[in-house]
Amino acid sequence: MSVQELHGFGRAMRTRGLVRPVRTVDDAVEAVREASARAGEPGARGLIARGLGSSYGDPAQNSGGLTLDLTQLNQILSLDAEAEPPLAVVEAGVSLDQLMRAALPLGLWVPVLPGTRQVTIGGAIAADVHGKNHHKQGSFGNHVRSLDLLTADGEIRTLTPDGEGSAEFWATVGGMGLTGIVLRATIAMQRCETGYFTVDTDRTADLDETIDLMTRDDDNYTYTVSWMDAVTSGRSMGRAVYTRGEKATRCELPDKLRGEPLRFVGPKLGTVPDVFPNGMLNKITGAAFSEFWYRKAPKHRVGEVQNITQFFQPLDVFDHWNRGYGPAGFLQYQFQIPFDAEAAFRRTVEMITSSGHISGLNVLKRFGEGNRGLLSFPRPGWTFTVDLPIRRGLDRLVHALDQVVLGAGGRLYLAKDSRVDAATFAQMYPRLDEFRELRARLDPHGIFVSDQARRLGI
Repeated sequence: MSVQELHGFGRAMRTRGLVRPVRTVDDAVEAVREASARAGEPGARGLIARGLGSSYGDPAQNSGGLTLDLTQLNQILSLDAEAEPPLAVVEAGVSLDQLMRAALPLGLWVPVLPGTRQVTIGGAIAADVHGKNHHKQGSFGNHVRSLDLLTADGEIRTLTPDGEGSAEFWATVGGMGLTGIVLRATIAMQRCETGYFTVDTDRTADLDETIDLMTRDDDNYTYTVSWMDAVTSGRSMGRAVYTRGEKATRCELPDKLRGEPLRFVGPKLGTVPDVFPNGMLNKITGAAFSEFWYRKAPKHRVGEVQNITQFFQPLDVFDHWNRGYGPAGFLQYQFQIPFDAEAAFRRTVEMITSSGHISGLNVLKRFGEGNRGLLSFPRPGWTFTVDLPIRRGLDRLVHALDQVVLGAGGRLYLAKDSRVDAATFAQMYPRLDEFRELRARLDPHGIFVSDQARRLGI
């Protein structure tokens, strides 16, 4: 156990606290019982679990308190390809990358993959992560068949989505680790013939075309996403590269790939060094990157075969790519706006492109129906994500964006948030009081707490 400086993937919210590695379930139980015994003592700051640190803000750190590092609790306990559906039983520190590499040779697929595989199972549940298939298959919590939750009394409860314990289950899914520590989970996997995708691509000319094409085409594909230009204004504002795809069958692969159809292709091109100054992404470099990214895509192409990294996680080829923003870090701002509020969505794009704040990595998706998670983020509507380097005036922009999103009946994503205020957050999540009541029953002394939870009054 040691005092460490922790930050999220955005590298902007840095705090110091004790970090204790958890190697076994008994380690976790001991830590929780010790924290419970100290609850109410002067200076007691509770604890929070942490995985690979891929949340962008401050939900997995505990300033002045204890953070439990669960990355060593990382055993895949079973993979049952004969069950219906196929099932994976894993400890919470198993990463999506680790599970994917183990499952694919068996013809199994992780049901929901976000923009990086460097997320633990515990983190995927706590943040209820989503991917390119939300409009068809929902978020990660939809595919969890059971989970073992270590609660504040030091006991381990097995929770399922229905029946006894379902209320606690759906508070834990999307609950950002505040109901207890997920130790183990059973995940319903999917079958696949290959580790590849057939992908269709189109470039759109402006925001109207982007919205129209995605609205018409999304339901025809399982996986869809757009990179949208958030730099160019004027008539080309909102131009995008729209990609959508399906898992490839073996007969759809070119001859050179059919010999190893279930091969996992996850190349690494290196580690980004921590040498970049602040301000590398500016009006000139941002405009150049956006023009390059838009023009390199085909105007129209169908049936291209892509591997998992190309289609799902292109940034995973570089370790620590977040260092490219410099030591000040960046803010990832992700919001959701209902489908009937396209005027508000257009307003947010206008505000970003005219602000002088530059974002090169921008993702636009359409959400389907949400699940029963009390604090789960996805629900029907548009979700847009921008990466904004930390610099003067950014707080004014994102506060103004908050008001547009809130006014449209939208919300922000807790796994990306690092700065929204408690009052705005409470208005965005109408089931917050229900979550607080259930959390109080599970954890009456509030030993599970994070910097984010304190800031938002959760």
